This record gives sequence, C-alpha cells and structure tokens, in this order.
Amino acid sequence: MAYKSYRPKDFEAFVTKHENRLYRTALAIMGNVSDAEDVVQETFFRTYEKTPEFESEDHEKAWLIRVTVNLCNSLLRSPWRKRTVQLLDSYPAGEAEQYELLEQIMALPPKYRAVIHLFYYEGYSIKDISGLTGRKESTIRSHLTRARQKLKSVLKEDDYESI
Repeated sequence: MAYKSYRPKDFEAFVTKHENRLYRTALAIMGNVSDAEDVVQETFFRTYEKTPEFESEDHEKAWLIRVTVNLCNSLLRSPWRKRTVQLLDSYPAGEAEQYELLEQIMALPPKYRAVIHLFYYEGYSIKDISGLTGRKESTIRSHLTRARQKLKSVLKEDDYESI
C-alpha cells in the first residue's frame, strides 16, 4: 500500500512540513543563505512538477533530502558560483561554544559539512547518508572521520590558544 502522498491543494502543508529540514541541509552544504533558499525552492518546484508517489513518510523525507543534496552538489560545481554571505550570520547557535563549533564546521569543505550535518543534525546513519548522497558507505565513513579529525585538531588548537 502506498503512503498517502500530498495533492496540489495540500502542497502548502507539504512545503511547511519539510521546508526547515531541507533549508538546514542546504544551508549546511552551501554555506550561504541565498544559495540555500534557491536550492530549497528548486527542490519543491521539482517535487510539484513530478508529483511523486511515496511509499512512506521516511521515503518522502529521503527523496527530498536526496534531491536537495544533488542540487547543492550541482550548484557547488558550477563555475560562476561565488560565496557572498556567511552562514553564521543567519544560522542560530544558542551558546558561545555552539557558535564556535558551528564556525569550525562551516570552515570545512562542503563534502565534510554535508556528512556532519546529515549525521549529527538530521540523525541519519552512514548507510542512509550513502543512499542520500549517492556515495559509497566507505566514502561517507571516511568523510565523517576526516571531518571529525579536522574539527578535533582545530578545537584543540583553540583550547591551547586560550590558555
């Protein structure tokens, strides 16, 4: 039995349901507000055009994130892309430590930011991230390990500097 999908009259509710998750994902990968907004808008546009039937709510979520990640990767590869707005100006962090950590995460290359975001902020497993990004599980594990190592070394340096 197919999961009850949205219909065009319910599209506004569908967008409201998923917009924050997709925006956070796109923002983590793209690193700036305007590109993230463009990616999310394009994701919903493609969804509206195709009107896919989803097997479950998890399938719906995974499909949307996969489209978002693919659009981010396409935009990152485009030669005319320029970064103009810092993510940290718009991505809230409650405490100073969270802000510092977020600042270090945003300094990572996009491929590392994406796996960190999907793993820690969205709660996906390595296998799920592999499916969402179209990369091998071993590659995702490697990216996650390298991102953690980079963050660990930078955060240790910051601790020594504050002494």
